[in-house]
Amino acid sequence: MVVRLDRRQFTQTMGAGLAATAWGLGPVRAADKTITVLNWQGYGTDEKFAVKKFQEMTGYEVKHDYYNAEPEMLTKLRTNPGAYDVAILNTARDSQAQAENLIDAIDLTKVPNAAGLADTFKTHPNITIDGKTYGVPWVWGMNALAVRRDKVTGVDSYNVFTDPAYVGRCALFDDAVTGIAMAALLTGQNINNPADMKKIGDTLKTFKKNVKLLWSSEDEWNKAFGGGAFDISVYWSGAVARSQKLHNLAVDFLIPKEGAIGWLDNLCLPATSTKKEQGLAFINYMIDPKFYVDWVTGSGAPASANSAAMNELPATDLNRQIHKPEYLSKIQFMGTLPDDRRQAYNDLWEEVKAYYAHS
Repeated sequence: MVVRLDRRQFTQTMGAGLAATAWGLGPVRAADKTITVLNWQGYGTDEKFAVKKFQEMTGYEVKHDYYNAEPEMLTKLRTNPGAYDVAILNTARDSQAQAENLIDAIDLTKVPNAAGLADTFKTHPNITIDGKTYGVPWVWGMNALAVRRDKVTGVDSYNVFTDPAYVGRCALFDDAVTGIAMAALLTGQNINNPADMKKIGDTLKTFKKNVKLLWSSEDEWNKAFGGGAFDISVYWSGAVARSQKLHNLAVDFLIPKEGAIGWLDNLCLPATSTKKEQGLAFINYMIDPKFYVDWVTGSGAPASANSAAMNELPATDLNRQIHKPEYLSKIQFMGTLPDDRRQAYNDLWEEVKAYYAHS
């Protein structure tokens, strides 16, 4: 999808030029008036209000290109030099992207809104490589348990997937990394480098009687949960907030005693971009508290890595209730997986799914 915002009046053009100068971008020339963002579709940066506001502020039109999987994102960066000015990466991919010279280091002093970033994220090991910062933390979330409010009580462990009380009432995300990570938490192992993969496989296989559904998308999850197909599932924290707000589903999010799987997305500067100042201006806007509040109240969003943005939400807001700062101590964040380990995860997950499918 390409978002086009026409500037039709001379006075509007002059206003945009002044705004761009105020942002340190200099006068807007015809050849320079667009930036291109690489992201998932429908994920914040392409909100209509956002691209409109950014153009009003700077004079720059925002175009988008989309990917459907993280490997595709890396391929696009490799094969389209100069095409992108901002790219959204899961921080677990930063190390690989940096090693391939796909992204540049960022001086956070040139991103004013970065002053509000939570220290936990600003210095996160996924984005700090050889003393340099390779992305601006944007939004974060957790994978843990979503439960039906009126039917599930007293659950405090992933062992619920073996509880006889919930035979045929559970669902899992059909994703190798998430599945292996959850079992790693349950067996007391590092989610990014578990020492005993056999134990993880054996643990996942004990879930068989309880697992009714392997879901692949948020839409599929909402329809199945809304139809009463299951009562307990691994799910994303931000998605729970959207399920409550947009679909009026009686679902609650909880973090078991074993902890949660954390993820952190960041805004990166592609190394081959010729518009890095403009890219930094867009990144700065994406972590602006005002943008975040508009995003949350409009369509729903994950938790902001900017504490100042989270503090702008009412204390009763679902995002603040679900993404409490104290939860960070209970999270293992996804890290970089070498290709051979990622393949081992995929192979084990396929083995587990085949076991589930066998009657």
